Amino acid sequence: MTTKKGLRWLVITLVAAATIINYIDRSALAVMWPGIAAELGLDKRDYANIITVFLIGYAIGQSLFGKIFDALGTRIGFLLSIVVWSVSIGLHFVARSALSFELFRAMLGVGEAGNWPGATKAIAEWFPVRERALGQGIFGAGASVGSIIAPPLVAFLYAYVGWKTTFILIGALGFIWIVPWLIVYKSGPDSHPWITADERAYILGGQKTTQAVADEYVPTMGELLRHRQSWGVIAARFFIDPVWWLFVGWLPLYLNEKFGFDVKQIGLFGWVPYVGAGIGALAGGWFCGRLLARGWSVNRARKFVIALGLIVMFPALLLTAIAATPLAAVLSIAVILFGFQAAITNIQTLPSDFFSGRTVGSLAGVSGTAAVLGVIGCMQLVPVLTAGGNYTLFFVLGAALVPLVYLSIWLGGAVEPVRPHAIQVKETP
Repeated sequence: MTTKKGLRWLVITLVAAATIINYIDRSALAVMWPGIAAELGLDKRDYANIITVFLIGYAIGQSLFGKIFDALGTRIGFLLSIVVWSVSIGLHFVARSALSFELFRAMLGVGEAGNWPGATKAIAEWFPVRERALGQGIFGAGASVGSIIAPPLVAFLYAYVGWKTTFILIGALGFIWIVPWLIVYKSGPDSHPWITADERAYILGGQKTTQAVADEYVPTMGELLRHRQSWGVIAARFFIDPVWWLFVGWLPLYLNEKFGFDVKQIGLFGWVPYVGAGIGALAGGWFCGRLLARGWSVNRARKFVIALGLIVMFPALLLTAIAATPLAAVLSIAVILFGFQAAITNIQTLPSDFFSGRTVGSLAGVSGTAAVLGVIGCMQLVPVLTAGGNYTLFFVLGAALVPLVYLSIWLGGAVEPVRPHAIQVKETP
């Protein structure tokens, strides 16, 4: 039987590819919104409601798929997730009103949500502790690459085939992805027929530092929520994710209202900030790995890189509020998203630092649900904060959330395996 070197990198490449498709699908409506809104007579409040309904589905899907991945495994969990979201985005073809868009966006949200607990679980299974942040960075870069590709791709398709056919074409991408996924992801590294003995030993041996204690502890959901480490992750996601979604959901409308951009111009400019995001995702994962290799503890390295990302975000958010040109705006947003991805890459790794693989999906899902609840609250504020096309308070809101993220991480305690009924060893952040 043929073995393949570096199989874990092939797995994370497929996860990143799924994330690229995920973000092309979710970004398409925002990119085409000026044209769709004009054709169907919809406005900014309709758009906010459509996003909110998507996020409600997304919140439900985070917890639902977290349990599905823990129960059925990564292979089947990803299959179910991408089938649901690909069918849902294709159905946008028949949408004719805000209500029909809300229905299909809710379905899309449920399906797309599975990508995040699934990726976290795949990384926990396939990567040793010291490489997990890098794996998370590669996966996170997929979101950025999808956001880079989406504006020009969707704008091009919109110009040539219209918005209805565009939804069908991008929906087909998920079904194409399924083929290599089912071929490659046969099982975890402990029993995969293609993995080399050296790579299996490297992966499983490198997980022992986290899982030697945690493997015996598989808490119920109630027990999971009794640990302050869980609440640290949940709170951090609640406060940080709205910053990302302010741009994923509203960047095209910001460019349209602030600078008068049409769909074509959004396609030309809207991808630029996500270059910063992609670099931040890879840099945050790589830098944390380097610190661990130099002997830093997981606790110190994770918190240090998270803090650096937040320090980059805060002033950039305030500076963007006064950006006077499109170029200044998109470059400032690129800096914001660089810091965001450097921080979130390490925040999303925390569930696998605290718990074993059999619990990672559940905590990732619950924290993802909390993140979406935070996003929903912010999304409903945006039409009020941006009345008259003034986006200053929009960026001030993002800046106000940043200190709360680190406070959540700090109050969550040391980043180390959680032990049942035992006092955690405290380490200075």
